[in-house]
Amino acid sequence: MSRVYLPKLELPPPTILDYLFARFPRIDPDVWRDRIRRGVVTLSDGTTLIEDSAYRHGIFVFYRREVPFEPAPAEEPIIVHRDENILVVDKPHGMPVTPVGQFVERSLLVFLQKTTGIDTLAPMHRLDSETAGILLLTIGPDVRGTYHGLFAKGLIEREYHALAYIKEPPMQTHWRIENRIERGEPWFCQKIVEGKTNAVTEIDLLQESDGVGLFRLMPKTGKKHQLRLHMASIGFPIQSDPFYPEMSERRAGDPHLRLLAVRAAFVDPVTGIQQSFSSSRRLD
Repeated sequence: MSRVYLPKLELPPPTILDYLFARFPRIDPDVWRDRIRRGVVTLSDGTTLIEDSAYRHGIFVFYRREVPFEPAPAEEPIIVHRDENILVVDKPHGMPVTPVGQFVERSLLVFLQKTTGIDTLAPMHRLDSETAGILLLTIGPDVRGTYHGLFAKGLIEREYHALAYIKEPPMQTHWRIENRIERGEPWFCQKIVEGKTNAVTEIDLLQESDGVGLFRLMPKTGKKHQLRLHMASIGFPIQSDPFYPEMSERRAGDPHLRLLAVRAAFVDPVTGIQQSFSSSRRLD
């Protein structure tokens, strides 16, 4: 769900719709009118926007981005667990968690909101679009902070598997990577820099066959692209990674990143129950 704040203006437009026309000049006005007719644009005061709604500063306009003729997702997520507080899903490769670009209806969040009827779902951590596996979402806003604390305090155990090419047998089979990750260039990439540690990963080589290694990755922190960067830093970049160790052009039909979130385990902060969820997906 996207939102727009209505600021205090010296010369405010007569209606909220007029403000939206000016705020988003690339969106055809008829698109906004159609959304309003369908009642899918709402305000933070709990009302639904109509064409004559007067401009009022200090409130939010809520709407969902829509992409015309968006196809159905190539593969659907699997709901692993659901209770009154959380939803745990097994996400497929190639599905972004939140709407981005041409992926709106095909994003995990919007797909789940529609199929479950729960519009308050919120993901508690990130999985790259190209990463498959276990993802935790909260159902109601009243428990988001509680479950988010699992990640902020390092109280959740997450296990990933990755495939990487091995040219020569490594001198070790276990690595503990501790360094600092910050935004790099271009903006959607990350980089390892000098400074205080903010990214820690335990890596184990589980098996090797025909020049391909199966690695287990146990992140202790949750920086963007952390696992991909850390695998590249030890000389074993994850198969089909278009960013690390260097940028490469990705074409339609290329295999997905060979990274899978296989397991998540934690003590439920609300119920006190020990929980463990595993993905049914496998890396080829």
